[in-house]
Amino acid sequence: MADPNQQLPPGWTAEWEPDNQRFLFVEAATGRAQWEHPGTGGAPGQPAAPSASPPPTQAGHTTKRRQYAAGQTQAYYGASDGLAAPAYGGVAAPPPAPGGGQLFTPGLVAENQFAQQQQQPQPGAPSYYGQQQGEPEYINAPGYGQPPTTGYGQQGVSQLADQFGQMGVGGQKPFQIHTTNLLTSPPDPRDLEFPPPPIRLPPGACLTNSPLANAHHSYQRCTVNAIPNSGSVVSKVKIPLGLVITPYRSLKEGEEPVPLVTDTIIARCRRCRTYINPYVQFIDGGNRWRCCMCGMSNEVPQLFDWDQVRNQPGDRWARAELNHAVVEFVAPTEYMVRPPQPAVYIFLIDVSHSAVQSGMVATATRTILENLDRLPNEDQRTKVAVITYDTSVYFFSMTGESTDCTMLVMSDVDDVFLPKPNDLLVNLSECRGAIESLLGRLNDMFADNHTIGSALGPALQSGFKLINPIGGKLIVLSSSLPSVGSGALKNREDPKVLGTPKESGLLQTASPFYKTFAIECSRAQVSVDMFLFSAAYQDVATLACLPHYTSGQTFFYPAFNAARSEDAVKFAHEFGEVLAMPIMLEAVMRVRASRGLRMSSFHGNFFVRSTDLLAMPAVPQDTSYAIELQIEETISSPFVVLQTAILHTTCYGERRIRVITTAYPTTSNISEVFASADQVAIATLLANKAVERSITHKLEDARDAVQGKLIEILQAYKTSMTAAGAGASAQLAISENMRLLPVLVLGLLKNVGIRQSAQIPPDLRAYAQALLTSLPSELLIPYIHPTFYSLHNMPPEAGTVGEHGVILPPPLPLTSERLERHGLFLIEDGQTLFLYVGRDAVPQLVIDVFDLPNYETLRGGKTTLPLLDNPFSQRVNAVIQKTREMRHGPYHPHLYIVKEDGEPPLRLWALSGLIQDRADVLPSYQQFIGQLKDKVNGSSY
Repeated sequence: MADPNQQLPPGWTAEWEPDNQRFLFVEAATGRAQWEHPGTGGAPGQPAAPSASPPPTQAGHTTKRRQYAAGQTQAYYGASDGLAAPAYGGVAAPPPAPGGGQLFTPGLVAENQFAQQQQQPQPGAPSYYGQQQGEPEYINAPGYGQPPTTGYGQQGVSQLADQFGQMGVGGQKPFQIHTTNLLTSPPDPRDLEFPPPPIRLPPGACLTNSPLANAHHSYQRCTVNAIPNSGSVVSKVKIPLGLVITPYRSLKEGEEPVPLVTDTIIARCRRCRTYINPYVQFIDGGNRWRCCMCGMSNEVPQLFDWDQVRNQPGDRWARAELNHAVVEFVAPTEYMVRPPQPAVYIFLIDVSHSAVQSGMVATATRTILENLDRLPNEDQRTKVAVITYDTSVYFFSMTGESTDCTMLVMSDVDDVFLPKPNDLLVNLSECRGAIESLLGRLNDMFADNHTIGSALGPALQSGFKLINPIGGKLIVLSSSLPSVGSGALKNREDPKVLGTPKESGLLQTASPFYKTFAIECSRAQVSVDMFLFSAAYQDVATLACLPHYTSGQTFFYPAFNAARSEDAVKFAHEFGEVLAMPIMLEAVMRVRASRGLRMSSFHGNFFVRSTDLLAMPAVPQDTSYAIELQIEETISSPFVVLQTAILHTTCYGERRIRVITTAYPTTSNISEVFASADQVAIATLLANKAVERSITHKLEDARDAVQGKLIEILQAYKTSMTAAGAGASAQLAISENMRLLPVLVLGLLKNVGIRQSAQIPPDLRAYAQALLTSLPSELLIPYIHPTFYSLHNMPPEAGTVGEHGVILPPPLPLTSERLERHGLFLIEDGQTLFLYVGRDAVPQLVIDVFDLPNYETLRGGKTTLPLLDNPFSQRVNAVIQKTREMRHGPYHPHLYIVKEDGEPPLRLWALSGLIQDRADVLPSYQQFIGQLKDKVNGSSY
C-alpha cells in the first residue's frame, strides 16, 4: 500500500487509527482532524488516498467487478446511478440565520436567533434519508459532523480535532459544546466508530507524559469524561454517573499485553489502600508520595528504586506502575489466604434421552477431547472430573495407571454423597489416558438411554462436594428442565401472561435453591457456567441465576440439533473458547474513588460480599460490570481518580493484582459535562439498570425508566444549553457527542430483553437479559444497534485484505429504506448474522454467492455459505468471517439466509434488527424522536 503521507498537501499528516482500521488526517497547524483525504483543498469530491476504506469514485471506475443491478430500484432514492449508495442524511442546508450558524451554540447567538433559525423554510429539502442529484455517494460522504455546509458542520470538525489532538494527558484546551438538532440530523452509524470524548486533565496532574497513563476505554469508561464537582451539577445535567469496567479483556493479535511488575514491591496508601499510579505526587525529595485519592503522605518503599533483576539501582521513572494505567503486580504472600490452588474443571453432562438424541453429548465430549491441550495447564496441576446425570447421578473413577475407568451410580438423589473419597477428581496430566478413553466412550455408554428427566440439582451438589475444598469451575450442560431432587422446577411458561405486568415474574428465580446454592459456591470459590440446550421450556431465568452470582457465563442453544452442522459448529466453537480461556480464579474486586465520590450500586455477574467488595470465584475474559457513582460532597480537587483493583490467582497458579486507573477532570460547568458525555457508556449503564428494574418491578417500568432518563437528559440540555430555556422549542437539541444516544435507547427498547411484546418466549427474554448485563460495550452496542451492510454494491476494496486485515463495507442506517429488491444485504448483531436476499436478485448474483441457478431455488434458514471460485463469493465470505472474528469474546454467530418473500417469522426476525423502522407497537426512529420532542416540550412527561 502506498504511504498516504506522500500524497498529502503540506502541513497534513496521516495517522493510522487501529480501533477504526483507517487513516485519520490531521492538519498540524490547527489540530483539525478528519477521516477524508484532504486532497488539495479538502473538498469532499477530491479523490481519496488509499486507506483501510477508500471510497470509490462515483463514475468512471475502471476496476472490473461484477455489478448486480437487475432492478436498479429507485423507490426510495432519486439517485441517477442505481448502484451508488445514496448520500446519508443529505438534507439541504437551510439559509443561515442572521448573525450566526445553522444551530445554536451558547454564547454565540443573538437574542431570539435560535427560534428564528427553527422557522426558516427549507426549500427543496428532500426526505429524511433522501438525496438530491449531484450530492456525493454515501460512501464518499464527508466525515464526522462535516457536511459541505458552513456553520455547524465546521464545529463538528473542531470537535473531532479536539478528540484526537488532545488525546495525551496534560491537555488544557476546554471542551467545546456543539449542538445538533435530532429532528434534522439522522443518526450516522459511522459515529459509533469514534472514541469517546477525550479526557482533558489539568496541567501537572500526571507524573508522566506516557499516552498509556490513563486506561483505554475498552478496560474502563465513565459515562462522563469531566466529573461534575457537586451533586447540584449532576441534578442539572441528569446524565447518570457510572463506570463500565471490563477488567479482563482478551488481547487480539498485535495488542500489547498488560505490563507485569514482578518484584513484589507494591506501594499502597496507608489510609485508603490506593495503589501507586501515575497521578500521585512525590514529595520530600522523592522519599514520600502523596495519595491522589485521600491526600495522605506515604513513604516510598525501600526497594522501589532498586532493580532486582540486575541487582543495582533502578530508574524509578521506568517503573510500569508510574507509566501505565493498567498494570499487574505479582502478589507477595500477605495477599494470600491460602496458597494458589490449581485450576479445577468439573463437567456435569446431561445424558438423558433428549440430550443424547440431540447430539449434545457426542458434540460436547468430542469438543472437550479436542480441547484438552488448550485447557490452562502450564504448571501441570489442573484437575478434571466428569459427572453425568439423568434422573440418577453417575461418577467416574479414574487412575493414572490405567486407561479404564469405573462408573459409580448414585440413584438416590435425595441424599447426595460422594461414592469414593478419591480418584473422582484427577490430575489432567497424570490421568490423561483414562480421561481421553472416558470421553471417547461416553456417548456410546448412554446411546440407548431412554430415561426422561433431569436431576440437575443433585448433580450440582455432587460436583460442589467434589470441588468444595479447592474451588474452580462447574461446567454444566443441561438439555431439559430439572425435574428430580433438589432444585426441581415446574414448567411455568404461560402464553396468557406474556405481554402483561405479570410477565416479569417469569424472569425471576423460581426456586430459592439456586440462589442459596450460588452463594455457597461463591463462598467456596466455585464458579458455574451454564450451557443450556432445549427444544422446550427450560427456565433460563432460574438457571442463569447460578452464573449470575458466581461470575460465570450462560450460553443458550434453543432447539439444538447436532445433525445440523451449523448447530454443532457454533456450540463446539463457543464451548472450546470457554475451555481454552485463561481465567482469573479466587478473585475479589474493589473500586476506589477520590474523596467525594462513592460507589452506590453494582450490576453484573458477581456477589457483593461487603459494601463494596465484589466476590468473583472466576473472572471470564470479555465480561463487563457496571457501577453507579454518587457524589457525596462537593469535590474541590481539579481532578478525581477511579481505580479498580482485582486480587486473583491466574489459572497458572500465581497470585496477582490487576490495577486499572483512570483520572478525570472535575468541572462545575454544565456545558463541559454535556460535551464530555460518553454515549456508549451511558447506553451500557442504562441496559444494566433496565434489566435489574424489569426483574424487581415490571418490564413496562424498565422501559419507562430508560425512556424517562433520556427525556430528562434532553430536557436538561434544552433548559441549560439552548435559547429556548424552559419554553417550547421547534427543535430537539443535544450535544454532538450524544447524538446517537436516542437511537441506542430505541435499540435497547426494541431489544428482546425488554421489548414490549406478547410473543417472546421467557427463555429467550431471560437469555437476552443475561447478555445485556454481561457483554462489554464492544459487543453490547452491536447487540442493541446492529450493523447493516449492502454487499451487492459494496466498494471494490471491501472484502479484500488491506494492510490491516479485511476491509469492511461502510455501514448503512438501520432502515428498510436502504433495502433494494435486487440487493444482497448483511444484518448482524454480534449474536446472529442475516444474509438478506431481494426477490429480484439476478441469477448471476445467486450463482456467484450460493452456487444455485436462481433465486427460486434458494432456501432460507440456517446455513453455511459456500466459498466459491469467484471474486465476489470470496469477498462476501471474507466480510462474514471478519464480522465473526473482529470483536472480542467467545461467540460464533449463526448465519441465516433470509429471502424477501421467504418465511415470515424469519424475515420479521431479521428485519427487527433495522431498529429505525416501525415494528408492531414500537415506533420508528422518526416517530420516537417526535414523541421525545413532544415530551421534552410539553407537560405530558
